[in-house]
Amino acid sequence: MTAFLDIHLRRNNRALLAWLVLGGLLVYFLHIHPRGASIGVLSAWANQGTALAFLAVGQTIVVMSRGVDLSIGPIMALTNCLASHLVNGGPLELAFGIAIVVLAGAVCGAINGIVVVVGKIQPIIATLATGAIYSGFALIIRPIPGGSIDETLSELTTGDLAGILPSSIVVLLVLVCLFWLPVSKASLGRSIVAVGSSEQAAYMSGLKVDRAKIAAYTLGGIFASFSGLFIGFQTLSGDPSIGLPYTLNSIAAVVIGGTALTGGAGSVLGSIAGALILRTIGSLIFFTGLPPLAQPLFEGTVLLVAVAFGATRLLRINNRLEVFQ
Repeated sequence: MTAFLDIHLRRNNRALLAWLVLGGLLVYFLHIHPRGASIGVLSAWANQGTALAFLAVGQTIVVMSRGVDLSIGPIMALTNCLASHLVNGGPLELAFGIAIVVLAGAVCGAINGIVVVVGKIQPIIATLATGAIYSGFALIIRPIPGGSIDETLSELTTGDLAGILPSSIVVLLVLVCLFWLPVSKASLGRSIVAVGSSEQAAYMSGLKVDRAKIAAYTLGGIFASFSGLFIGFQTLSGDPSIGLPYTLNSIAAVVIGGTALTGGAGSVLGSIAGALILRTIGSLIFFTGLPPLAQPLFEGTVLLVAVAFGATRLLRINNRLEVFQ
């Protein structure tokens, strides 16, 4: 039992470190917040990070397959614009609208996977191109911000549960458990990780490499649709321009959460912590009185350091592999 725990801790030490850092930042944030540690403050804090956390989960799954999805922000924007048209009305209309939005995210993700697998195109190029297409569709669907989304769903997903827990965190964890946990425990999830670790070894082992890659991008699209829905629940509208800044943030959250850009391993929970860390830093910048014009500079520096750290680890590992070739 002790040996099992030791192995588990070693595998997830970066994710655990991310959660410890998040805990420290959150305590400090609640300490300096004018309203203190109230459920209202916690809910507002959680709401700020949940949309990015959904994207970070989707990006993590893609990165574990040794890919990257630069269209994940545009998919979020596209599904957000769809939601502003479809997610309103009676219960059946709401269910239908949400199903269409999630299906749209899955289709976009599957298209990414097919382009990468069938077209033999590098993921960074393929998803950059598809992302531009998805952004175009978002503009066609909703040329300017607007629309309407059901207010009851907004209250249920952005409020709190019995004055104890932020609803957004509960929704996030429930959807991760429903859509990723079963896959991660099944052969498909193991195939995604195996492909990221060594595509050639996975192929020689009889695993369906192409299916695993397409599945990873499809799941990424599904979680991007959850993010688009949640943004809609926050704003009660759709906005075609919201997605682009989220793409780089999702990669930074993945790196901060302890997932290496080399693929083959990763922690969804660590990436959630990474997303919340980024948003907490943004809130701390606001409350420390940093001039508004300097805030993007500071946030950009944090993102640059996070992504550069991940890229440095990737380069170091590639150099080691070249030595043994």
